[in-house]
Amino acid sequence: MSKNGRMNSKVALALIASLLASMVPARLCAAGSYVLGLDSMPQDGVPRGEVIKMPPWTNSTVFPGTHRDWCVYVPKQYDPARPACVMVFQDGGGYVNNGTNGQWRVPTVFDNLIARKEMPITIGIFINPGEVPPAEPGQKARSNRSFEYDSLGDQYARFLLEEILPAVGKKYNLTKDPEGRAIAGISSGAICAWTVALERPGEFRKVLSAVGSFTNIRGVNVYPSLIRKTEKKPIRIFLQDGSGDLDNLHGNWPLANQEMAAALKFMGYDYKFEFGTEGHNAKHGGAILPDSLRWLWRDFSP
Repeated sequence: MSKNGRMNSKVALALIASLLASMVPARLCAAGSYVLGLDSMPQDGVPRGEVIKMPPWTNSTVFPGTHRDWCVYVPKQYDPARPACVMVFQDGGGYVNNGTNGQWRVPTVFDNLIARKEMPITIGIFINPGEVPPAEPGQKARSNRSFEYDSLGDQYARFLLEEILPAVGKKYNLTKDPEGRAIAGISSGAICAWTVALERPGEFRKVLSAVGSFTNIRGVNVYPSLIRKTEKKPIRIFLQDGSGDLDNLHGNWPLANQEMAAALKFMGYDYKFEFGTEGHNAKHGGAILPDSLRWLWRDFSP
């Protein structure tokens, strides 16, 4: 074979290997090599939804004095005559990023799964944590993230139900069915998502948790024992974590997530736990996001 022929063969093999790699489920990849699959890439012929940047939210009564950025994703298939499902994402800016560096790319994943009817027509709400503006020029704003996300109680649930959802509901027809409402987050945002559903299971019944901080930051390490000692709530939850997650003064993240999974199993919750090898990041969670959403929305009927 000629030199050019050998080079062409190598190129062809490389292309085939690349294609096969994109088709392998993320959970089957070698440790530390979680990659985004085709469901996270724009596909020809798939209707694309619109991401709408909303005016900054500055008039909160639940978290007074805070400012926050947020945006809304509306699928192309949205019909104002039919109530759409809704999914709220904490740390929303990271989830909505569709760029080449985005690890979640939620709008693209939604486009692909909605087009194939593997999840319902769903409006996404992407909310950043609040910030308290600086008191004087030249100073930095103070993040309100830990207070909002890591605290026990119903404050953040009220923020969503009394402020954000009514604001979105003025323009879009959102379902009132709790089975059609999901909430997601990473790290402390995952704590927030679980707390909202636990406090208001009559409003939210689907939770997506990535490397959840179920440790003693503001007392949320009580959740495994609380789950075991209280009546089971009608919540479906997908948990993801990795053996390389954090271990610090607040606790051990892998152990905390395993304790959550064990408590959910003990009480008979509808849950799934994907335990991989990654650390405190979105590599694993982003790679399995399409499968996570398919699992969460399976058997949903409006």
